[in-house]
This record gives sequence, C-alpha cells and structure tokens, in this order.
Amino acid sequence: MKRILLDTSAYSHLMRGNKDIAKLLDEADEVFLSAIVVGELLAGFKCGSKEQHNKSVLHDFLSVENVRIIHIDGETAERYSVILAYLKKSGTPIPTNDIWIAANAMQYGLVLITSDQHFSILPQIVSEIMSK
Repeated sequence: MKRILLDTSAYSHLMRGNKDIAKLLDEADEVFLSAIVVGELLAGFKCGSKEQHNKSVLHDFLSVENVRIIHIDGETAERYSVILAYLKKSGTPIPTNDIWIAANAMQYGLVLITSDQHFSILPQIVSEIMSK
C-alpha cells in the first residue's frame, strides 16, 4: 500500500502540471495533506489574485475519495520535538512549518513528496524530492 503526504511545494507543482507528481498520485492508495499544508496554501491564495478559484480547486482535490487532511495532535507534537531536537543538535535548521509536516509524515509512516531539499536531511522520514 502506497501512502503519501504532499508538501505545499508538491501540491503547487502538481497544480502547475508536474507530470511526475501526478503519476505518484495515480499510483498512491492514499494521499494526505497536513493541516499545516492546507493553511500554507490558503494563506498563499489570499495573497494572490485567484483566491476563490484556487480555493475551489483545493476543495475539489480534497473531495477525491482517497485524499484526506491529517491534523496535528499530541503525538504529532511528540514527533515534532524529536525532529526539532535532532535539527538543533546537528545545527541544520529548517522552517518550523516543515518540521510539523515532517512530524505528520513520521507519525503516520507516510512518504513525503516535496521539492524542498532540506527534508532530505531528516532520517526520521522517507521523502521523495521532486525536481521543480
């Protein structure tokens, strides 16, 4: 069973027609977006000129049967603390939201699909770095 978590960058590239990411979605049994990713997307939509259109497209995407939002809970917070402590000890910070997204991937054993290279330094998760 292939279960994937889309990062904000992966969703954005998918919406721009990235065929590699579309293929991964077609092959996946389950597709997840973290509530953090949804928040980042909605904030981005508010800053753009097509907010309602982009929200509608996201709503349609989230309506697909095998696509779900995963939320932050106490277990996610524990995973976040593990990843943050690792990053501090290794002196390799990454954006806070990305630590939460990685914590969700770790929590649920999901392969993180992203174009952000900094996820590759996290041994706690499996990530697939896509070209932009």
